[in-house]
Amino acid sequence: MAERRFLIEADNRTIAIEDGLIVEPRGGFGQVLRLAGCEVRPGLINAHDHLHRNHYGRLGAPPYAHARDWALDIQRRHARAIEAGRAMPRREALLRGAWKNLFAGATTVVHHDAWEPDFEIDFPLRVVPIANADSLAMAPGLDGVRSGRPFCLHLAEGTGEAASREIHELDARGLLTEHLLAVHGVGMDEAAIALFRASGAALVWCPTSNLFLLGRTAPARLLAEGVDVLLGSDSLLSGAGNLLDELHLARRFGRVSDRRLEDAVGSTAARRLGLAEAHLAPGERADLVVLSKPLLEASALDVELVVAGGVPRVAATAQAERLSELGLCGRPMTVGGVTRWVNATAKLNREGARRPLPETMSG
Repeated sequence: MAERRFLIEADNRTIAIEDGLIVEPRGGFGQVLRLAGCEVRPGLINAHDHLHRNHYGRLGAPPYAHARDWALDIQRRHARAIEAGRAMPRREALLRGAWKNLFAGATTVVHHDAWEPDFEIDFPLRVVPIANADSLAMAPGLDGVRSGRPFCLHLAEGTGEAASREIHELDARGLLTEHLLAVHGVGMDEAAIALFRASGAALVWCPTSNLFLLGRTAPARLLAEGVDVLLGSDSLLSGAGNLLDELHLARRFGRVSDRRLEDAVGSTAARRLGLAEAHLAPGERADLVVLSKPLLEASALDVELVVAGGVPRVAATAQAERLSELGLCGRPMTVGGVTRWVNATAKLNREGARRPLPETMSG
């Protein structure tokens, strides 16, 4: 059934997609998307977001000594704004976070909160089911965290001695291991860094969120070769934008090589999250992004096409007519000042009918 197959022709390679998977580029296709001057690469992995908190905007009066101080302060200072934000229907709030990620080419996300049933109902990107807890200060029982399995934890998200003590406390509890994905790590002193590096734990770096809340980010020694670094955007409560924005700032710091930065949103992230590394080979899940600039120079304005789970989700408007011929119901949407054609429908069923996603967000 050629109408359910489509082909992407970019400068660096040709990718054929059918039923959510990459297939051999042979036979007939319902549409051919020719993207001259562009390169296709695996979809990016965002290792830290709170998908339901991207519609509030930044809150607080930073800098703070510790993230817990920020959390308490905004509950007092911005009580009305928080109440209004919580009134948004849950699915709509989660979709705000999903589109923020998709507009930046991120097709896989770690949602650092409780699992949501909506992630299993025609959600437009992949959410990694991974154990997580807030922090030692905010979730002292660490419910749901088990030794021997990957888990995410906000760690040392502060600038004082208390932040460094968190590393020693976690070690004493037997949880500072190679299974830990520690988010932030800003406040580690030399002793804490040495302990962390020896443990084999990975760091999830969120530089724009760190600078906003704390006025500084993870120390150079912590980010040096020998520690697996992943990258996260955090939510827009504290982060500045999307995953491409984080890559730009991370690169400007000069603490992590270009190769490691690309791996931080690709192969390193996949390995530490227990995902298969993507090579855009036949038989793989079709998660990909097409960019008109090299990854480390690209912004959301350079994202020409995003395919998640084999479904075109975001595209430059020039591709809208071709995508509509695949039976996709698209419309314009603006996210972060960038307008794109978006597809808020589930994948085509075997009859080619369109099935709209419930409660899609407004553009």
